[in-house]
Amino acid sequence: MQGLNIDQFFTYKFLSNLRWSPDGKRAAFTVTVANKEENSYDAFLYLLENGAVKQLTALGGEKGAFWEDDTHLLFPAVRTKDEKKRAEAGEFFTSYYRLDVTGGEALPAFELPVRAGELHAMEGGWYFTAYINSTTPDAYLDDAEARKAARDEKKANEDYIVLEETPFYFNGDTFHNHRRMALFTVINGETKRLTAPTMNVADVVLANGKFYFVGREYEGFSARRYGLFCLDPATGKTEELVQQDKGYFSKIKAYKGGVLLAFTEGKTYEYGEVPFFYFLNTETNEISLLQENKLELGSSAASDVRFGGGLNCKVVGDDLYFTATVRDRSLLMKMGADLVTAPLVDVVGSVDSFDVNEAGEVLMIGLQNGKLQEIYQLLDGTWKQVTEFNEDQYTDRYVADYDHITVDSEGWNIDGWILKPIDYDPAKTYPAILDIHGGPRTIFSEVFFHEMQYWAGQGYFVFFCNPTGSDGQGDVFADITGEYGVHDFANIMDFTDAVLARYPQIDKARLGVTGGSYGGFMCNWILGHTDRFAAVATQRSISNWTSFYGTSDIGPWFGGYQNKATYTKNHELMWKQSPIAYADNFKTPTLIIHSDCDYRCPVSEGYQLLTALQERGVPARMVIFKGENHELSRGGKPLHRLRRLTEISNWMDKYLK
Repeated sequence: MQGLNIDQFFTYKFLSNLRWSPDGKRAAFTVTVANKEENSYDAFLYLLENGAVKQLTALGGEKGAFWEDDTHLLFPAVRTKDEKKRAEAGEFFTSYYRLDVTGGEALPAFELPVRAGELHAMEGGWYFTAYINSTTPDAYLDDAEARKAARDEKKANEDYIVLEETPFYFNGDTFHNHRRMALFTVINGETKRLTAPTMNVADVVLANGKFYFVGREYEGFSARRYGLFCLDPATGKTEELVQQDKGYFSKIKAYKGGVLLAFTEGKTYEYGEVPFFYFLNTETNEISLLQENKLELGSSAASDVRFGGGLNCKVVGDDLYFTATVRDRSLLMKMGADLVTAPLVDVVGSVDSFDVNEAGEVLMIGLQNGKLQEIYQLLDGTWKQVTEFNEDQYTDRYVADYDHITVDSEGWNIDGWILKPIDYDPAKTYPAILDIHGGPRTIFSEVFFHEMQYWAGQGYFVFFCNPTGSDGQGDVFADITGEYGVHDFANIMDFTDAVLARYPQIDKARLGVTGGSYGGFMCNWILGHTDRFAAVATQRSISNWTSFYGTSDIGPWFGGYQNKATYTKNHELMWKQSPIAYADNFKTPTLIIHSDCDYRCPVSEGYQLLTALQERGVPARMVIFKGENHELSRGGKPLHRLRRLTEISNWMDKYLK
């Protein structure tokens, strides 16, 4: 038996966008695979029907599919030479293709004059959201000549970036100015914008003939808080139901003849606060408390073997289904008509996305039993695996089991895990790598992680935990605001001590540490607060909260709240929580991984760290990935992901082996 190949993720199958047909007889989903030759990813549509799996498409660009009726799928794609030429020229349009799942090829269906995504059915047509420029909100109505003139003007000014608003970019995107997400309808082939030019729509549902949406109307600076609005398409009138500076909305769904809201005012924990469920009566527009929810919504279980998304909340009849993070796992929850909430299956692992049909049949895509993604069906209170896309990945390969430990630290129970190295011999000694997750409101769980399993297959112990700041144990546990590097650092060090006590086979002189985002911040913090590690590999990190505040796409909101400080208010606390403030203590050889289009933790954070290290004569190497963003390790180009893992592994080998 041998360990996983470093590039084995090139052959993994990533599953996403699982959807039952309206009649509940079949389900469509997407399978994405790496394309090494093109250094990209190919997405294919598949069908699950009567327990059998069938591939529907073969070109590789079919993602974002949704059901038009019981047997037809619609999906946006660029397929023809003309479409490709127009797209390359920068023209804004979306071509939809229709596929009969009972047989035949996908054929052109219709085109929209904006860049849209999934369409949602309404009487006589569809509604959807798409980006506009608030200064030219109706450019989609222009004729071909006017649209070409606008593209020519844009090209003539492509050497200049004009910024008049904040945020001025967003991770995974590019610089933008006056951009808004608008609500549209298309009825009888006519596309119509419904929301105001300066309104930014975050989420929308149709209930009782009216649109209810989360949004914020602004010019200049956009705050984090949003409001709730009602738009009557018959009159075009928009009414504000919840002030747009009032709070934070996690979910909005049509429910029991009204609208369900997952909402918090964020009085204690700002946007990180666990939301309660509220009910909006669409007859009176009155909002009442439905349930004092205690669950952290969504799946926070980290992994590097996902690509694409899917449903994480759905209403079926009077039942609400949603994913939630509970301690060391993500689960699919059901809140019945009686408002009692319980998990459908309570097992360690991750429910990545799901769907439920009108008959109550449940399918989900998940990371279960330490395996890569598969589709599971709920049968007799358990998840039954119904696909085998990745079963061949484990043949004659070492995949380490999870040794779970709980450590008492700072008054909390800290969950952690240890992976033993391949061919483990208790009589030998081994190097080890501590991996720290991002977020910080994320969790590690017993889910497949390619990089960790690769290192275990290369002879390393790998260990990781959920310190304070993580999801899973409520708001108080997750709150490290104003104290970054205090209790969380103590938790991680206490966990490290516990791992070394449990496995004396780990050589204390050959410890490495790596992590990304918050994990990168913590690597940088470790640099200035302990020299117990022989090597550090910090990724997409924060080194200076002051520069982060003004350059990150979420800087003023995330940085200000997390630090409990701004440029001018309590700034000494912001500096106190900045790893770069402790640069005189830097001693450990450090690899810095960053991407030039990372607007979440801008590349300048890495530059500052590199300067501080080299100024003090500490061995340091910085690798910058062109064209990549904050998602490099999870959604970066395949060859770039391979180079990243190779760089980290080589750095650890150099100093630990």
